[in-house]
Amino acid sequence: MGLISLLWGIVALCWMVLALIPIIGITNWLLIPFAAVGAAIAAIGILFTRSENRGRAKTGLILNGIVIVVAAIRLSMGGGLI
Repeated sequence: MGLISLLWGIVALCWMVLALIPIIGITNWLLIPFAAVGAAIAAIGILFTRSENRGRAKTGLILNGIVIVVAAIRLSMGGGLI
């Protein structure tokens, strides 16, 4: 679970960088649910793994959280459209 959430977070982060381009900013509407699924996978990974093996899941949760926050800020700056 930890590795899946980490890879999911990396993909979401790359997608977020592309979504920062003004014309492609509307893709943030798809990015936020994508990152939320990754955060849910990370939370499940944190819940069901031993404490010494939670590093990847925690990193995936942080990456997906950053993506959600930045995408929401980007949408609010563009009025939700651009």
